[in-house]
Amino acid sequence: MSRVSIKNKYKVESIKPRETHDWLLNKHYAKRIPSIMYSFGLFDNKNVLIGVCTFGSPTSHHLCIGVCGKKYYKNVIELNRLCINDHSVKNLTSFFISNCLKSIKKDYIIVSYADTSKNHHGYVYQATNWLYTGLSAKRTERYDINNPNKHSKTVTETMNYNELSIRKRPQKHRYVIFIGTKKFKNNCKL
Repeated sequence: MSRVSIKNKYKVESIKPRETHDWLLNKHYAKRIPSIMYSFGLFDNKNVLIGVCTFGSPTSHHLCIGVCGKKYYKNVIELNRLCINDHSVKNLTSFFISNCLKSIKKDYIIVSYADTSKNHHGYVYQATNWLYTGLSAKRTERYDINNPNKHSKTVTETMNYNELSIRKRPQKHRYVIFIGTKKFKNNCKL
């Protein structure tokens, strides 16, 4: 299916964060709601929601500084969830991400990850011209054995540290893209 037919058969629109919740809790492998600043839906020609994409504040303050330094740490956001129905339409996910990025009208450094434990490599980020910055560090994390999908930051802030289990955290491929004005993009060099 050519790009023209994708454009004619699908559209990307801003949606309310709560409209993503069912998708994120029931279809995305993380099974939790992240920080959401921007949320988008992918709709077919019958106006049926067939995918969601969300952007928000990264959980790590150190990541924000580490990407492009202290000067731009407030400009760092994360593409933190991408979930789309199984499909056979070539380039549909790339079309979705590209249109989400075009809809965000601010200067941002956007970070996203491809989870190696889910056999993700980040091909969609490569196809949409993100910069590959390597694998995340090998680490361990604390987690709640009764709710293993709860983010480690949330767990350590809300539970007794000694009651938590420890596991190896899977490494992730990290990708970065700069959006916004030409001046902003030129000033933010990795």
